[in-house]
Amino acid sequence: MNGARTLATAARVLRQLRHDPRSIALMLLVPVLMLTLLRYVFDGSPRTFDSIGASLLGIFPLITMFLVTSIATLRERTSGTLERLLAMPLGKGDLIAGYALAFGAVAVVQSLLATGPALWALGLDITGSAWLLLLVALLDALLGTALGLFVSAFAASEFQAVQFMPAVIFPQLLLCGLFAPRATMQPVLEALSDVLPMSYAVDGMTQVLTHTDMTADFVRDTAIVAACALLVLALGAATLRRRTP
Repeated sequence: MNGARTLATAARVLRQLRHDPRSIALMLLVPVLMLTLLRYVFDGSPRTFDSIGASLLGIFPLITMFLVTSIATLRERTSGTLERLLAMPLGKGDLIAGYALAFGAVAVVQSLLATGPALWALGLDITGSAWLLLLVALLDALLGTALGLFVSAFAASEFQAVQFMPAVIFPQLLLCGLFAPRATMQPVLEALSDVLPMSYAVDGMTQVLTHTDMTADFVRDTAIVAACALLVLALGAATLRRRTP
């Protein structure tokens, strides 16, 4: 990997995103709109919004970053841009790191935009620090970016990239503990949930929701989410193809 090439790749991706207002709206505004809708769905039960909203504050950015990143990367390959880039002295690691850096910058803005209104406009009540909540939301968005980069290698069209969402995101959403405590699940499903990164993202949000200080469990949960993001990025670099057959 080369630092200058990685930064150049990230700058190119950000310039392209600047000319794509629909993708910008999807990444930055949809999580805020979904949280706002959820707040008024539970208008008569603010405690329910507190318990569910904190978890979804991390899940919504993960989903939107997964969708945008997978489609954007696939578009690079099907248009021939990726093949031309890799014909230059640009390694797969430089390309994946550049994409991760660019979308990571977007994830920072996205997390700030989602966390701020949730806490100060929508009345999300948490026991812990808002900065810890922001950290988990950011790690979740980065995980979504990494997953999107990885699955784009296995899709032949943008439609197929979207089809990966039920296979990659929905099982994690069902097993992460959002709808039922993981300890009460069927033992096989509980064991499966223990290896899914979204489970630890939800657990990290729960730690911030219920504890005033940073706990050992919070450190463990965030470390696992970060490690999963790095692992998936490495797999994305290993499986990256020049073009779609």
